[in-house]
Amino acid sequence: MSEQESLKSSSARNRGGVQRVEGKLRASVERGDYYEAHQMYRTLFFRYMSQSKHAEARELMYNGALLFFSYNQQNSAADLSMLVLESLEKSGAKVDDETLEHLAKLFSLMDPNSPERVAFVSRAIKWSSGGSGKLGHPKLHQLLALTLWKEQNYSESRYHFLHSSDGEGCAQMLVEYSSARGFHGEVDMFVAQAVLQFLCLKNKTSALVVFTTYTQKHPSIEKGPPFVQPLLNFLWFLLLAVDGGKLTVFTVLCEQYQPSLKRDPMYNEYLDRIGQLFFGVPPKQSSSYGGLLGKKHPYHFLSCETSLDAGVCSQFH
Repeated sequence: MSEQESLKSSSARNRGGVQRVEGKLRASVERGDYYEAHQMYRTLFFRYMSQSKHAEARELMYNGALLFFSYNQQNSAADLSMLVLESLEKSGAKVDDETLEHLAKLFSLMDPNSPERVAFVSRAIKWSSGGSGKLGHPKLHQLLALTLWKEQNYSESRYHFLHSSDGEGCAQMLVEYSSARGFHGEVDMFVAQAVLQFLCLKNKTSALVVFTTYTQKHPSIEKGPPFVQPLLNFLWFLLLAVDGGKLTVFTVLCEQYQPSLKRDPMYNEYLDRIGQLFFGVPPKQSSSYGGLLGKKHPYHFLSCETSLDAGVCSQFH
């Protein structure tokens, strides 16, 4: 027998062994012996891990967690879910789509209000970054965002969409969020925050997609550009300016739209960062609105921005 055939035979035996064990554990759970079954799962996990059978340990814990979730045994299911993560962390397993989907599945089945869910998602995101120091794998963030969206946890969903590459999904969620929870006069502010935050994360593509999709699909926004809402026109011009990289255009744009930008004190903070990332503006020295965006602009006497759109537009030609 060749070495390759030997490995295949060993793998088949291991798989058969896992299936037999799972059958016994499933029978215990079906009888309602939850505590006994839970302890047996834990014993087998540590036995497999000590034998470096990481994949078998992970598969057993994943299927066990799903089984406990199906019987509404949240605590046992959450504990086995954490062991899935432990096997990933200790084995140095590579990040792949199937594993990310498994983690997202476990997350979706956990009680949204449980502290275990918070701990689980924190560790899952850290593992998915692969030691890169980044804020987690974009695919995992997308899957988490979709689950939270279904739960109508819009603010948490938005956070995870921002760290994914799914600008279209983010926009569709924001349309629902705005329609369900926002005031009519705030339709522009929902997308403004997302566009500015995507740009602060240097994700120009998603910033453009979220803006375009949101403005096309929101029932309260008339077709543009130009738009009725000055803030939407500002975002449109900003996305054009980011591609051009001209500081003078960025400066005039921020000056002329200050009345809209004052609707949320965070806008100028975001724009300070965008100025640094895309237009070569030096970092501000103080925490107050200093530098480019903090100065009193020469158009401060203008109260109606709609009339400024044509003037700003001329800066792009």
